[in-house]
Amino acid sequence: MIMIPALALFYAGMVKEESLQAVAEQTVLALVIVSIEWVLVGFSLVFSTGSPLIGGTSWFGLSGITFQEVLQGSDIPTLAYVTFMGLFAAITPALIMGVFTTRVKATTLALFIVTWSVLVYNPIAHWIWGAGGWLKSLGMLDFAGGAVVHLNAGMAALAFALYVRKSGRRPSLSEPANSTYLVLGSLLLLFGWFGFNAGSALSADGLAALAFANTLSGASAAGLVWMLIGWHRRSHGILDAMQGMIAGLVAITPAAGFVTPAYAMIIGFVGGIVTNLASNFRAKTGLADPLDVWGVHGMGGAWGALATGLFASVGARGLILGNMSTVLVQGLGVVTVASYSFAVSFLIIVFLDRWLGFNLPEALPLTASKKVN
Repeated sequence: MIMIPALALFYAGMVKEESLQAVAEQTVLALVIVSIEWVLVGFSLVFSTGSPLIGGTSWFGLSGITFQEVLQGSDIPTLAYVTFMGLFAAITPALIMGVFTTRVKATTLALFIVTWSVLVYNPIAHWIWGAGGWLKSLGMLDFAGGAVVHLNAGMAALAFALYVRKSGRRPSLSEPANSTYLVLGSLLLLFGWFGFNAGSALSADGLAALAFANTLSGASAAGLVWMLIGWHRRSHGILDAMQGMIAGLVAITPAAGFVTPAYAMIIGFVGGIVTNLASNFRAKTGLADPLDVWGVHGMGGAWGALATGLFASVGARGLILGNMSTVLVQGLGVVTVASYSFAVSFLIIVFLDRWLGFNLPEALPLTASKKVN
């Protein structure tokens, strides 16, 4: 839960003061809308028994789930699990807000969030995490949402960025506007990520401890990579450090419970390089993604999912242990999630723009004219 205000602070650190309220409101909007959608239909569509493509309707409105009920094989109250997974569902469109920033009016944004959650997030989450999901049945590994959350959000952001560019509307690229917000938001995200990754073990045990250690190892390795590259280029050091740390958190998320800390550092190190290259590509091409949602979350999630297939050695066997099939399944999952998320997100964006409009010409300025330390 702390990741929601942390994300608002993180994004606020990269936009002008005039945009702070809009960024915060958009993050809260994602939380309240998805929380309602999750209780009404989302949890059922993801986790109840249905088809390989989508869950069933038996738990609509959480029907039939009592407060005394516990998850099968555990002592965890089912409603606690519902709420925990609902926050995964809420943080995903909140991440996409980094590409929308102040360029979408509230009514359009609200409809995007609920439509995208039902048509994109829920099916993808069911494929990988749900009972009978087709990617889960093939053996795809995603410990805490590298594909379900981050790759998914990143590709949706890319769809919007390309649509805006096609429309001839390009925002200026972002510089850190408030280093205090940026650092506080980033470190609170790191803190919340321990719950995101280690909490996915669903028990205070050795697996949770492993995910905890891997989370810090991956984040630190990628943060160091971004800092070194930033120092070499004489760019914004604090932005590089914080963006790099977030990139490492994204990269280690799918592998958090499947690798050892040494491999977590390798995943974070390479993830730092991959996401930094993606960020530079965005800057050079003028891609309308000023807060690097695609570069950090999309590309970081893609690499992390593939790296899980390479280095899995705890509870699963990856290529490092001679199992090529794991890499192939992870690759299939990355391609499928990326393609589906981009295509359906693009269609939703085109429909909403033609129906309601995005109100882009009246958007608030995105970036600061100078750094504020």
